[in-house]
Amino acid sequence: MNRLDPLLPPRREARLRYLDHEFEIVQEGEFVRCAVTGDPIRLDNLRYWSIEKQAPYKSAREAFADYLGKFTS
Repeated sequence: MNRLDPLLPPRREARLRYLDHEFEIVQEGEFVRCAVTGDPIRLDNLRYWSIEKQAPYKSAREAFADYLGKFTS
C-alpha cells in the first residue's frame, strides 16, 4: 500500500428519485449533495427535498432559501 493511498474507500454519491414521503434509490451510494450548498448529506440523515425540483436539502433552512429564491428572481 502506498502511503498516499486513502485509508478508507472513496464514498459514492447516490442518485435518488424524490417522492411524497420517501425517496427511491436509483443508483446506490452513501450520500447526496445539497442543492443549495453542495454539502454531502448521508442518506440516513436526508429529511428535506423538493419533489418538483427533484433536489435534496441539508436542512429546512436551505429548502426554504431555495423556495424563496424561486420567487425572487
